[in-house]
Amino acid sequence: MSEETKNTAQEEETTETPVTEETVENEPEVVENGEAETEEIPVEDGEEETSQDDKDSKSKTSFFGKKKKEKDKFEQQIEELTDRLKRNMAEFDNFRKRTEKEKSSMYIIGAKDIVEKMLPVVDNFERGLAQAPEGDSFADGMKMIYKQLITTLDELGVKPIEAVGKEFDPNFHNAVMHVEDEEAGENIVVEEFQKGYTYKDFVVRHSMVKVAN
Repeated sequence: MSEETKNTAQEEETTETPVTEETVENEPEVVENGEAETEEIPVEDGEEETSQDDKDSKSKTSFFGKKKKEKDKFEQQIEELTDRLKRNMAEFDNFRKRTEKEKSSMYIIGAKDIVEKMLPVVDNFERGLAQAPEGDSFADGMKMIYKQLITTLDELGVKPIEAVGKEFDPNFHNAVMHVEDEEAGENIVVEEFQKGYTYKDFVVRHSMVKVAN
């Protein structure tokens, strides 16, 4: 091969590929497409702060909501305990009043029994003094003892029931006889056979009486 031929071949090998318009247009597209694929959407600082504020707001709301529920629960417990305390106090007050009433009733019942057993003694005193002669020193002494006994019973609340001249009352009088008497009024007690007594407004013994008309 001659030198001219060699030179011609070398020139062909070293000849650069011509740049066409298509080549120029395609290259930027590749670069632009690569940049588009790797491009990230920027997040503004305002959006990050808003997101953090939302989290803080939710956290505060949850905290105060929990506190409010606990407060409501405590208030409900306080109301229940207060209501229970009021009920217990009312029950205790009723129990105290009932106990006092029962004690008072028991005391009155016991006192009535004692007074009732003493009344026959009073009756015998009255019968004996009614038969005692006037001016007898012994009878005068018995009258003083009888007076002392009646005074003591009166101080204890034992009172005689008024009968003669009063209208018949079945709550205090026990009618054993009935008589027609034009001078007496209708349904009036004209005679008393046995004296009746009351103790603190309770009848211990009814008066045994005779009723007219």
